[in-house]
Amino acid sequence: MKIAALIARILLGLIFLIFGLNKFLNFLPQPPLPPLGGQFAGALYVSHELLIVAAIEVVTAVLLLANRFVPLALTLLGPVIVNVFLFHAFMAPTGLPTALFIVILWSAVFYSVRDAFSSIFVQKIPQRA
Repeated sequence: MKIAALIARILLGLIFLIFGLNKFLNFLPQPPLPPLGGQFAGALYVSHELLIVAAIEVVTAVLLLANRFVPLALTLLGPVIVNVFLFHAFMAPTGLPTALFIVILWSAVFYSVRDAFSSIFVQKIPQRA
């Protein structure tokens, strides 16, 4: 399982490093988007929110590749991945297999560091004396 988690962490880091840097440098051609997906992506671009998302992607990718602060990187990537998945599920379904692959990679890495998240799954807060 350790090897699978290592491979998943590296793949996840490489995916977000490449696509995060692409938002800044535009070195990969962009496929045409359906009208609704294009409007959504256009709004992210015009509002400059896309640059913030790209910065989060690049920083978390570097953390994943360096194997440092992996739980923090997963926490920051979680909302990005949810938005990627929902975007492809509802606005651009051709990218849904890739989005599912990213969800699986994130889940594998999360499972490998699940102990770091154990305190957020506590039903009651312990009382201090």
